[in-house]
Amino acid sequence: MDRIFSGVQPTGNLHLGNYLGAIRNWVKLQEGHECLFCVVDLHAITVWQEPEDLRRATREVAAALIACGIDAERHVLFNQSRVRAHAQLAWIFNCVARIGWLNRMTQFKEKAGKDRENASVGLYAYPNLMAADILAYKANMVPVGEDQKQHLELARDIAQKFNHDYKVALFPDIRPLILGEATRVMSLRDGTKKMSKSDASDASRINMTDHADQIADKIKRAKTDPHPLPDDVTALEARPEARNLVGIYAALTDRAVADVLAEHAGTGFAAFKRALTDVTVSVLEPIAIRMRELLAHPERVDAVLKRGAERAGAIADPVLAEVEEVVGFLRP
Repeated sequence: MDRIFSGVQPTGNLHLGNYLGAIRNWVKLQEGHECLFCVVDLHAITVWQEPEDLRRATREVAAALIACGIDAERHVLFNQSRVRAHAQLAWIFNCVARIGWLNRMTQFKEKAGKDRENASVGLYAYPNLMAADILAYKANMVPVGEDQKQHLELARDIAQKFNHDYKVALFPDIRPLILGEATRVMSLRDGTKKMSKSDASDASRINMTDHADQIADKIKRAKTDPHPLPDDVTALEARPEARNLVGIYAALTDRAVADVLAEHAGTGFAAFKRALTDVTVSVLEPIAIRMRELLAHPERVDAVLKRGAERAGAIADPVLAEVEEVVGFLRP
């Protein structure tokens, strides 16, 4: 059976874009695969995190995954820092990866910006840790979005170089898992920008913890244009806000955009936003209610993560021991 590794950072409230772009796909992947779902708190500290905020966000993300349908009994849900193999294997990969490879990583350049000299070494070496996340479990399939494809290619390079240098076949080939056309959810305030938890305006996103009235208010105030919905998909290309709202509706109802337009062509945005609100609330409200129930008992969420880490360690520790033997580390 294929083994899948997926990770999500605990850096603030998850939103509709996270759900449609990744989490709901993870729920579907649970059938027919062995899955490890990881809250990657080691990755989170590549930029400064307030300790209490990090603990809170780690629980929130774990609660969100459970509320969305991740089955922590059938599969493995844990936070990264509890399993020592991630950090230890990452150091070994620091010594396998080449500086030139990391210099080509566009995401570091984007996140560090003009102040690269003050970026953390962890942010620079982030892709090596991502490789360790995957290969500590010999996972062979990883769901990826556009922003992670380059990192996955680097993980494959690291695995291949390790196998080549030490003349072993220890690590498997990693295959990207492309789950059809990606759902790219944009800001409710600007249809040209991706929905983001770092946006200063909370009105730009629908958080997975939002109440029904908050969802309704945000959709009502979402930026649109004065024209009714067209009957042709190509007519949406020059209308980013319209394209975004129609795309959200289509994704939440598991329909094609063309089918949504066929139903709502000629409809003004006041009416379409009411329909979109109904659909969004019907999907997200049960998740938000379940999240609040879980977070009311944080010790239960902590217990799930602890059990998950024990199960993850049972897989990763033998892999790490195998790597250390190959590398030549002396063990009693």
